[in-house]
Amino acid sequence: MEQKNFEQIYQEYKEQSEQRAETDQGFSAGKEGIVAVRKNEEGDIIAFKTSAGRELDYVTALEEAKSGNLSHVDVFHKYGRDIIRSEPDGIKENNLDQLPEF
Repeated sequence: MEQKNFEQIYQEYKEQSEQRAETDQGFSAGKEGIVAVRKNEEGDIIAFKTSAGRELDYVTALEEAKSGNLSHVDVFHKYGRDIIRSEPDGIKENNLDQLPEF
């Protein structure tokens, strides 16, 4: 049986995703990405700014994400409601909570 180096395989995967993020700015062709967020006093994200400069309230961003118009975000159901999150790609810097505020 072939011995696999799981650590090396994961490290190569992680490096590839980081290189892709650097070269393509992380956005799919023809789709906007989220580049900044607005938070309330409790630190909850309440609005988003897209790569095209649009400012979307949370509900509008949810609809855009569900329609597939926003790149690299997922909508999932938790706490009895739909929630937007960045696609898990192993890069902390592009997580929604880590983006600059506007």
